[in-house]
Amino acid sequence: MQKHTFIFWCITHFSMMLSTHAQTETYQQAFQKATQAGFSGVALVAQNGKIVFYEATGKRHFETNTPLQKTDIFELASVSKQFTAMVVMMLQEKGKLQYDDPLDKYLKVPYPNITVRQLLHHTSGLPDYQDIMDKHWDKTKVASNADIIDYLSRYAPPALFKPGEKYEYSNTGYVLLASVAEKASGQDFIELCRRWIFEPLNMTNTDIRTLEAKAKVPNFAAGHLKNEQGQYINANQFHASDYTVWLGNRKGPGRISSTAEDLLKWDQALYTTQLINENTRNQAFSPAKLNSGMVSNYGFGWDIEQDTAGGRIVQHAGDNPGYRTIIVRCIDQGKTVIVLNNNAHEAMEPLTQALKTLNN
Repeated sequence: MQKHTFIFWCITHFSMMLSTHAQTETYQQAFQKATQAGFSGVALVAQNGKIVFYEATGKRHFETNTPLQKTDIFELASVSKQFTAMVVMMLQEKGKLQYDDPLDKYLKVPYPNITVRQLLHHTSGLPDYQDIMDKHWDKTKVASNADIIDYLSRYAPPALFKPGEKYEYSNTGYVLLASVAEKASGQDFIELCRRWIFEPLNMTNTDIRTLEAKAKVPNFAAGHLKNEQGQYINANQFHASDYTVWLGNRKGPGRISSTAEDLLKWDQALYTTQLINENTRNQAFSPAKLNSGMVSNYGFGWDIEQDTAGGRIVQHAGDNPGYRTIIVRCIDQGKTVIVLNNNAHEAMEPLTQALKTLNN
């Protein structure tokens, strides 16, 4: 290496080190601000798969004053939908189903002319199953997908709009997607997630767990809400309003629990063809086309940000009683932001925005 080339390399390398250090300091300041506001959770920022910021704050269990650890497991809530979509995409690649198959090829529900693709894109017009179950289900029992489909058929509330007419976020659609996956594969959806995604990616802390199973995991971060006295208590104690209890056997729209590091493994796999080919992956991150010809910026399990200054960005948030979660993938920058929160704190959004918008 020539002398002037070496000097230029040293200057450039030193400048990058200073920039990285300054960026980490800024991340730390944003995290500290959230901590001071009462945020409980984990934040991770990675660049090209390398962790550049990773911190935990708050309590795993407020009742016992147990400190939260970076490796704790959180309910992902609707961040789970991207895994449901992945199972469907893998089934499509295996020839077990097609995106434009009609729903009634697999399931009998009183809502005609809906396709698998429309379920993925939230353009099906299906009514909210949680509203139906909240009104009619015996909450001393735990409902499954079969129960939900039965109640959809039994009470048959009207569709919200014609399939493909517009976008409206639908948990019902992702319940049905998991059941479609079971019909198309002949296998249990939970086993498909384990054998096709979690195990191949070595996501050893990730699973779809029952309430009983979660209670046996020592590093499971409980979701917390405030009681009338302003104290944080386990969200499961708010039984009537905590649908994660009486809808505890549903599959598809939620229920996956994981760690920040496991989610980073998932994120990095999405840059490869380990699970699906490039064409399928591109469809997942492409907007939906509506009947009118207009587009909706939701792909297969991902919200899509178009024409951003930072390039292509896909993300998804989750919200369960006591939990707020998000994964942001700045694809062109190679940047990943993961924030997991277990006290439904209002500092979640400004913290995520700070970590997401700061440039490396």
